[in-house]
Amino acid sequence: MAEGMDLPLAEERNSRPSEGAPVEIRCTDGVVLGGHIWGSSAAKASASVIINPATGVLARYYHYYARFLAAHGFDVLTYDYRGIGRSRPAQLKGCGYRWREWGEKDFDAALCFMDGRSDQPIYVVGHSIGGFLPGLSKHAGRIDRMLTMGAQYAYWRDYAPEHRMRLLMKWHVVMPVLTALFGYFPGKRLGWLEDLPAGVAHEWSFRQARMEMSHPAAERDEVLARFAAVTAPVLAVAMSDDELGTMPAIRRTLAYYRNAKISQVLLQPADLGFKAIGHFGLFHARHAEGFWRDSVAWLSHGIHPWPAQASI
Repeated sequence: MAEGMDLPLAEERNSRPSEGAPVEIRCTDGVVLGGHIWGSSAAKASASVIINPATGVLARYYHYYARFLAAHGFDVLTYDYRGIGRSRPAQLKGCGYRWREWGEKDFDAALCFMDGRSDQPIYVVGHSIGGFLPGLSKHAGRIDRMLTMGAQYAYWRDYAPEHRMRLLMKWHVVMPVLTALFGYFPGKRLGWLEDLPAGVAHEWSFRQARMEMSHPAAERDEVLARFAAVTAPVLAVAMSDDELGTMPAIRRTLAYYRNAKISQVLLQPADLGFKAIGHFGLFHARHAEGFWRDSVAWLSHGIHPWPAQASI
């Protein structure tokens, strides 16, 4: 887990959500991802939901929320990106996985997997980088609705000013040095996320203001066109105490979805009845009767739950 990441509540640590059904998702390059399907408790699901994790966060962190959505009529997919959790290879060093592949190949495979199961609408819940990755998929136009929380791609100038130098040193100085030494980023032993493939760590460390600059010049127009193909409505949530997913970071990310109807909302922890939430806290089960319930209104009916907190 990342430094400063809230641990689950005691009752969450001492109990487990009912398990979804394990699935394997094959990407176009042959990489197999591990995930779970959480079947709707209704006779027929109203829609499919794909949950995209944050960088270096195991898919199981979202299992409580997945179970909650399934209980409210959705078929839900959770999955680990290549190099993480159930999708980690036997040898992480030298595997060659890159951050961009989490969108171009992994999310794309997850999207096609859910599309192949039924003809129902497909919604995406994207946390942090998970709100950015959908636009990299060549099938992104299939998405019908999105909900993002702290969507950002880690450009260092967008970090909260009071934390910027610490985060700059941590993720853009220490991380690339350790990655060069170990051949992968040993985040787990540091308590700074799960271990990351070297390509993922380096793409994060050296991210430029324009994300397409991480791609070869000949591919940049195609990358931008994929984002432009997303016409689904997007509700983008930011927390005021999020040091990573700040409003500048979210606006930088969402600007790529230029043909989507985007609603941005900046919530204070007090709006949800808490003193602090940060970048990770919205997926704790203590939000089941608050944020989670309100998120269902958006996913089910496209109803904006927080119009008073809308941010322009």
